[in-house]
Amino acid sequence: MNIGQVAQATGVSQRMVRHYEKIGLIPAPPRRNGTFRDYAPDDLHRLRFIANARDLGFPIEEIRELLSLWADRNRSSADVKSLALARAAELHRKAEQLEQMRVTLLTLAEHCSGDARPDCPIINGIARNQE
Repeated sequence: MNIGQVAQATGVSQRMVRHYEKIGLIPAPPRRNGTFRDYAPDDLHRLRFIANARDLGFPIEEIRELLSLWADRNRSSADVKSLALARAAELHRKAEQLEQMRVTLLTLAEHCSGDARPDCPIINGIARNQE
């Protein structure tokens, strides 16, 4: 398959496929006629794995570790579980931060009259958070 077909089959953009090659998440495929990349079915499986891991919030370095564990048939499932639980904890922390940001914005908006006057508690609140 060429890169366009791979991108369509996996939902990973051509740009990201090239990026994953460049950083070593997928091996560089052989080139047909010296120009066109020629991807194998294993490359598609690997790209789908990467895309699924990205969708679950894993950063590149953890995806690299997951790929290593995926390839290691002697791996301990405890290692994989540990990565998943750590990622879930980080996502929970970020969700709490986002919720706090949402509450702060709603509170600021609640104190804003939203009229033609220049005085704005939202701007004042944002400026105060910069100090």
